Amino acid sequence: MKTLGHMINSRFGSHLFDLLSSCRKNFHILSKQPKISVNIGQMDTVEEYQHGGPKQAYFNPYAFNGGTVLAVAGEDFSVVASDTRLSEGFSIFTRDNPKTYNLTSNTVLGCTGFHGDALTLTKVLEARLKMYEHEHHKPMSTKAIAAMLSTILYYKRFFPYYVNNILGGLDEEGKGCVYSFDPVGSYERESFRAGGTASSMLQPLLDNQIGFKNQIGVDQTPLTKEKAIFLVKDVFTSAAERDIYTGDQLIINVITKDGTRTEYFPLRRD
Repeated sequence: MKTLGHMINSRFGSHLFDLLSSCRKNFHILSKQPKISVNIGQMDTVEEYQHGGPKQAYFNPYAFNGGTVLAVAGEDFSVVASDTRLSEGFSIFTRDNPKTYNLTSNTVLGCTGFHGDALTLTKVLEARLKMYEHEHHKPMSTKAIAAMLSTILYYKRFFPYYVNNILGGLDEEGKGCVYSFDPVGSYERESFRAGGTASSMLQPLLDNQIGFKNQIGVDQTPLTKEKAIFLVKDVFTSAAERDIYTGDQLIINVITKDGTRTEYFPLRRD
């Protein structure tokens, strides 16, 4: 006879065998299920996310506001002239913006390019000139102003003033002098110089009419003040016909031993 313990073990073993058989059968069925693959590209409801390219912030600290300046030196005078148009691209901001700045009674600076830098530079110059006059009890000479302007421009060489500077006046002997500068302070004394947007048109005319360049057998008469003023009006009138950044009005500063006299001459306004 089987005891009670044998009967319990036998019944428990049969249940365990049935459970293992059922699990094995289910696993066998699942293993035979076909694999399902889904093509995401064919699903209309799923949109592919695209990353945008790198974006770089850009800021240009400079702007070009056009304009033209010119300076001519004679035996006992200097003429510094500029137009009054302030523009950028095809937009005219104002028609009454002179680009000449009276630094002393016998020194005038012509400054064109970025108007913001021109204002900053002239304010620095005016402050330095006032300090010099208070300390030495006399105005600074044109030659000394040219040297000071050179050091100011060189000091800003790593972030230069975007301007074209031409300085005109009288030297210690009362003769006319013109100094031209590059943006980082290099400068030289000349008899005439044009700068700005129309400089490529004005400079050849000055070379021909004042410097008598590439001419043979021409009577090189000394330049008079009246002829210089007439020539300045003539070359600016021609430049205003071709350069859209030059026009509206011409300001002429005539520097003599008696001081600075200002004349105005109309130019094209279109």
